[in-house]
Amino acid sequence: MDLTQAVEGTEYLIKAIEVEDEELESFLFSLGCYAGETITVVSRRKKTSVVSIKDARYSIDNQLAEAIKI
Repeated sequence: MDLTQAVEGTEYLIKAIEVEDEELESFLFSLGCYAGETITVVSRRKKTSVVSIKDARYSIDNQLAEAIKI
């Protein structure tokens, strides 16, 4: 299951990050988004989701959310 299918307000454990771009993967890692970390979808819009990782909130697009497996 990927992050686009997550229920808002529920905490999930990140199982994997599936991106082909190494820079994007290192960017996500710098945000604290990596396997073994928890993530929560705070809110969702048509093309973006606001997520909470390590007490910080980020807005990510759906393409990126699809790469985060929970």
